[in-house]
Amino acid sequence: MYQVPDQHGKLAVVTGANSGTGKEAAKRLAGANAHVVLAVRTPAKGEQAKGEILDAHPRAQVEVRRLDLADLSSVHSFADRLISDGRPLDLLLNNAGVMNVPRRTETSDGFELQLGSNFLGPFALTARLLPLLLTAPAPRVATMSSGTANRARIDFEDLQSTRDYSPTRAYAQSKLADMLMMIHLADLASERGRPLLSAGAHPGYTRTNLMTSGPTLDGGRPGLLESLLYKIVPSQGPERGAEPLLYAATSPEAAPGGYYGPRWAVVGPTKATALPRSARDRRVAARLWREAEELVGVPATTAL
Repeated sequence: MYQVPDQHGKLAVVTGANSGTGKEAAKRLAGANAHVVLAVRTPAKGEQAKGEILDAHPRAQVEVRRLDLADLSSVHSFADRLISDGRPLDLLLNNAGVMNVPRRTETSDGFELQLGSNFLGPFALTARLLPLLLTAPAPRVATMSSGTANRARIDFEDLQSTRDYSPTRAYAQSKLADMLMMIHLADLASERGRPLLSAGAHPGYTRTNLMTSGPTLDGGRPGLLESLLYKIVPSQGPERGAEPLLYAATSPEAAPGGYYGPRWAVVGPTKATALPRSARDRRVAARLWREAEELVGVPATTAL
């Protein structure tokens, strides 16, 4: 198991920290002496997760704050509160997401739900928190992607999937967008001489409620093929599935623009993973970054 280095004195924000890989990451960071903010959509579930973390680490510093990545006003409120606290932010773990929503659904801001929750919300959050991150001595942004991004492409002509919606294609595009955000942030930080490290991860096939919560939205249900794959494909628990993200966020060996995942693609200990071809096009990454800035109304580039 990956051992998180001592994080004493560091402030960490983990999105989607009430369950799955987010809760495990928060628990491990708290156990390594970080002050951890559980950024969750439902505070009651966050408080339950906090209780579980404190049961394991009674002296841990853990707090719950509400964040709905599908609502830009919530993103701004969360960021404003952190900024008003005035404490440097050392670690931002972009973990939360939704998967394979059966019918096209929109966020409160009119974005396709998977693109909005998985990419545009985290993009806006990262952009708003960049000034706070840059006050820390060695800040990191670790972003969770997915192996499904390997077969995705960014459709700039129908980014919101208004003409042709597919649950799996929209999810894959959103996770490729996360990967491209991670890469472009690393490039910008390097170009501008900033100490910020941006790295990415994927959890392989990890058993969490992500597999069922998205497909059952609006009365949907997982398809027959999905249900069969859930049973026969090798899988692992959140304890192992959170490790690539924790490695990206805390390992001394993690590199800017590095991408980490299970050794055997779907399960196993963490190792460096090659970026798919779709994530290596810097022009696409830069164009998507500009599109995201316009969509969420946050000038992320100037924050660096």
